[in-house]
Amino acid sequence: MLLTGIRLENYRNIAGIDLRPSSQITLLYGLNGQGKTNLLEAVYLLGTGRPFRNVKVPDLIRHGWSNAAIWGQVQTAGVTSEITLQLEGRHRRVTVDGKVVQRAAELHGKLASVVFSPDDTAMVKLGPESRRRYLDRALYSSNAGFLHEYHDYYRTLKQRNALLRSSTTTALDIWSEQLLGSGIRLMRQRNRYVRHLLPLLQEHYRRIAGSGEPVGLTYCPDVDEADFLEQLEQCRESDLRHGATGRGPHRDDLEFLIDGRPLKTFGSQGQQRSFVLALKLAELDHLQQTLGEPPLMLLDDIASELDRERIHNLLGFLRQREVQVLITTTTTVGIDPGMLQTSSLYRMDAGTLTYEGTGPR
Repeated sequence: MLLTGIRLENYRNIAGIDLRPSSQITLLYGLNGQGKTNLLEAVYLLGTGRPFRNVKVPDLIRHGWSNAAIWGQVQTAGVTSEITLQLEGRHRRVTVDGKVVQRAAELHGKLASVVFSPDDTAMVKLGPESRRRYLDRALYSSNAGFLHEYHDYYRTLKQRNALLRSSTTTALDIWSEQLLGSGIRLMRQRNRYVRHLLPLLQEHYRRIAGSGEPVGLTYCPDVDEADFLEQLEQCRESDLRHGATGRGPHRDDLEFLIDGRPLKTFGSQGQQRSFVLALKLAELDHLQQTLGEPPLMLLDDIASELDRERIHNLLGFLRQREVQVLITTTTTVGIDPGMLQTSSLYRMDAGTLTYEGTGPR
């Protein structure tokens, strides 16, 4: 799939830009805080309806304005479509070829993308919530039906928590049973996805790190299917005291391993970055297998995350796979000169985009 054009108005610090990205590599460079990541976020938002950073809709609208808009032209399976996303207040409105998108599944697969950013590397050391958010976001990208399972569980969880805070608990057993059913479906989806991702991760890590150290990826459910209901019953009094459900898939984790030990404790900074990059490439592979064509790759602040050799190897690999790549960086120093000559180069300054040359488009 290809993004052939994107236009933004009043998006974050961007008053208005129009980008025609290369079908190969598009490089956006400039100082920090100029809007480079905002542009990548808009690309991701156009394909999913949600930003890859954990922000609310009003934060996406340029300061002093009440609305923002993104227009994009994409090619998927040889078919050209126009996607429009309008933001106003706390609301978003998405259309595909002029038709309003009522369900997220209608947008699925139109513009799939994989993001590699400093925030992703940080999730190695952050708490379970960040890894759980990554897992669910990646899972949805490859499986539109997952969103139904996800929302079903969290709606049920919200209802059970509301009941725990109320003065009557006569229906608590009913909501526990419903949480059991939706929770098991959610756990099975997560577990299946991680099993598919693991061999792809291991293959990419060997190639990136150039070493024999084995890596692992383990889905860590908070409860087992077999005793989920029993755990809810055991925690009943505690849940009532706190007004919240203490056990369940909303507390699941994803463990990153190197040589059989936790990556966050025993992995060097370089190993952690290589692991997350390999994880993202595994996600890209899985998406390509699922959708039948490669998604976009969005590389944010790449020079801060990878050394020159890894950047060169990564971009070479992506070009071989015919993946469309959008890159942000503060400097072009780490980019191979030969690669620059065949890339579209843009400078971002205070939300303004300036075209500075290109190789083949």
